[in-house]
Amino acid sequence: MQPDIGMAETGRSESAHIMRMAARAMHRYGLAHAYGHVSTRLDDTHFLVTPAQPLGTVGRAEQGIVVSLDEDLPAGALPEVRMHREIYRRRSEIGGVVRVQPPAIMALSAIGVTPRALHGLGAYFAPCPPLWPGVALVRDDAQAVKVAEMMGDNAAIVLSGNGCVTAGETLQNAASLAFFLEDAARVELAVRSTGKAAREYSAEDAARRAVKAGALFERMWHYLCFEDEEWEDQA
Repeated sequence: MQPDIGMAETGRSESAHIMRMAARAMHRYGLAHAYGHVSTRLDDTHFLVTPAQPLGTVGRAEQGIVVSLDEDLPAGALPEVRMHREIYRRRSEIGGVVRVQPPAIMALSAIGVTPRALHGLGAYFAPCPPLWPGVALVRDDAQAVKVAEMMGDNAAIVLSGNGCVTAGETLQNAASLAFFLEDAARVELAVRSTGKAAREYSAEDAARRAVKAGALFERMWHYLCFEDEEWEDQA
């Protein structure tokens, strides 16, 4: 049976649409500046990633760069996209990956910590996301493999002085998790500034709170993108 080329093209177009909106959302909410990239899985062996440009400048016509899980990075793909590739290779449940530089996350990493589960949105990373200790940009295969291994099944990993990576079942979820993680970091910094002990969620508390019911992720995606130029174009 021949593949349905029209259906494949439609899927690629929809994936590119989500990719563009996620890219601009990361810029809109101050989670990325000149650097960063977002990606979405296309199938078992390929994903679509933003080109080498600031996420806020990803325009309506951008179709992204297709990356194979089994081959070298194509022309135009940033070296750090290797981290996306390793996460997709190891975690079949992952459909989207975000790499950004949120300021509160950056500040916490400068003192060698990541945000604890101190409020609802922090529960998705309980007890806290791992901290990759290297300060160099992750631009080779060996380091990308190690980052993915340290990340394990976590929703995020923080890169010392270099932001973070989040991964979700969809790119919409991964983008939402990037917002959640920065919110958790802001709460962590605020609590630390009081000099008082924090009430940290127990494992049981976090498990009860880290839910998806009630369209929780869908509502966050709506919040992130409702002002986007392509929001009304959604199917």
